[in-house]
Amino acid sequence: MDSLITAAARALAAGDPLAALKRVALRGDPSALALRGIAMAQLGDLGRAKELLRSAARAFGPNEAMARARCVVAEAEITLVSRDLSGSLQTLGAARTALEAHGDRANAAHTGYLEARLLLLIGRLDAAERTLDALDVDALPQTSRTGYWLVAAGIAMRRIRAGSARAALDRAGHAARVAGIAALAAEVDRASRALGSPVARLIVRGGKRLLGLAEVETLITSDAIVVDACRNIVRTGTTVVRLAGRPVLFALVRALAEAWPEDVSRETLVARAFRARDADESHRARLRVEIGRLRKILRPLAGLNATNRGFLLKPHGAQAAAVLVPPIEGDNAEVLALLADGEAWSSSALALALGVSPRTVQRALEALAEAGKVESFGHGRACRWMAPNVPGFPTCLLLPVPLTQG
Repeated sequence: MDSLITAAARALAAGDPLAALKRVALRGDPSALALRGIAMAQLGDLGRAKELLRSAARAFGPNEAMARARCVVAEAEITLVSRDLSGSLQTLGAARTALEAHGDRANAAHTGYLEARLLLLIGRLDAAERTLDALDVDALPQTSRTGYWLVAAGIAMRRIRAGSARAALDRAGHAARVAGIAALAAEVDRASRALGSPVARLIVRGGKRLLGLAEVETLITSDAIVVDACRNIVRTGTTVVRLAGRPVLFALVRALAEAWPEDVSRETLVARAFRARDADESHRARLRVEIGRLRKILRPLAGLNATNRGFLLKPHGAQAAAVLVPPIEGDNAEVLALLADGEAWSSSALALALGVSPRTVQRALEALAEAGKVESFGHGRACRWMAPNVPGFPTCLLLPVPLTQG
């Protein structure tokens, strides 16, 4: 490798893309094209960066598999940043295999970190954690170690482990200081602010207040019966009843928990569960059926007692009943939760992350756009969506990931 290529690579590693471009801006050989692509990515011109990296990958000869793999990894990182996620896992896996086969431990480890980051982004926490655990942190380039610990913090936050998240952020901050790159330090600072901000609202005995992640963790490990509207579950400690896909039953138990220790009238339960203004005999009959189903499902956690005017939630041994709700509620809240990261997402990436069809996401985006909550730019495959006014809360509890404990 010649001296200009070496100097440009060092400048990019130090986070100085302009210095790198001064050395290779007029060159068209494959190595220079790759470095120019990375420099343009650092400067924010992601479209041009992808073009340069693809040109570099094509220009490398058949005996330069490692160089081509590096270009593939750089392009995949750009698609990850630009939230164009289709196919990224496959390309990263193949590139990582090639880099490992050629002994490039540093870039292979970096590719593994990118895989974990992508898996976290689409909600596959177990796979992300396994990928992260399999990596040798010491093999990572210094600039990648900050990202490694940010992914670890993100997994901990989604699993409601505040202590682990704080420890990972502390390590990310140390790695950013060692790297000496301001953009990395700013990313850690944003994550730290998110960890310290309210993530949910608590409703208990008619009162409401905001909770931070550590307070949520304390609540779900207590002996209270918690109706979790963020995950559509009811839990006491490690005993969990899942009601995802059963909106009527969840609406009933939420209404009962919000009123605890008082009972709830049949008219109120009908209105909450069936959205009916006036309860007729058919609604009352359906309510009796649904209460019977709910009583059976909740048997490990609580009983449901009939009263003169309605029903009363009776937790088994729990000292209190509480309702945990997200900071923002309503239709399409999960889409807003993903867009709250401030990045521009493609509709296909949103569908992948949420585990729904692209058409479902498109309808949600159209509804949100009509309400002025999101906006788009670009056309066709280049269309991206953003939330112009990012909610003032981190939304890790809104994202569609099963809540695990321990």
